[in-house]
Parts: sequence; structure tokens; C-alpha cells
Amino acid sequence: MAAELATLVGELSPYVTAAVGAYGAAVLARAHEEVADVTVGWGRRMLQQIFGVRPDEDEVPETVVELAQAPDDPDLQAALRVQIRRMLAADEELAARLRAMLAEARAETAGTGTVTASGERSVAIGRDNSGVIITGDHSTGFNR
Repeated sequence: MAAELATLVGELSPYVTAAVGAYGAAVLARAHEEVADVTVGWGRRMLQQIFGVRPDEDEVPETVVELAQAPDDPDLQAALRVQIRRMLAADEELAARLRAMLAEARAETAGTGTVTASGERSVAIGRDNSGVIITGDHSTGFNR
């Protein structure tokens, strides 16, 4: 069960850290209903499910506040993951709700990542490729 929860928390992590990075300590407030980024929106809803909606930033858990101040700090990200894992271990119903939310988030965000190709003859593929990609000079095609 502990390994399963660690996996679940690891999968939730990109969503919740993106939300904390975008909203800061206000991530648990109801005020931000319009969300431009789908991942951030899911992370915000997941955090609100975990910690509850908070009317005041003074009530936000310290791990969230600290991560909001330094969202790229891997130690603070890990501290939030540990706190979430402990909460999920103590509440199987919460863990089940978050598994369901994660499945919905994955379905909604599938294929929405940014793909960038940079430089001469660069190639970018957003999902799967089943064809040949040739970037060389004087190509005559693909010989089987």
C-alpha cells in the first residue's frame, strides 16, 4: 500500500506543483475559478481536495506556502509529496477520489504538451510517429 501511495503522489506531483507555482499560497482559495492552463487547474482542484478550500492564506499548510515561495525547489516539492502521501495513507476515500481525478486529468491533458523543434533540420513530434522522417540533403526516400 505504501508503494502504491508513493506512486500516486508522484503522479499527482506535476499537477499540484504547477498549481502552487501559478497561484502561490492562494491556490486553496475559491477566488480563481478561471484557469488558463488545464494542468494548473487540475492541480488546484487536487490540492483543494487534499487540503480543502481555504478562505484565507493564513490557513494554508506551511508546505504549500514554502513551495509557493520557491516552486522550483526539489526539496520543498518532496516535502509536499511526503505530506500528501501521509494524508492519503490515513484516508482511503481521499486516495480513491484523487485516483479518479488523476485519471480524468490524464484523459483531458493527453496530447496537450508543448513540443518544440529548434535548429536546422530539427523534428518535433507531439505523440506517436509511424512514418519515416528524413532531414538529410538529397534524400530519395525510404528504401525497404
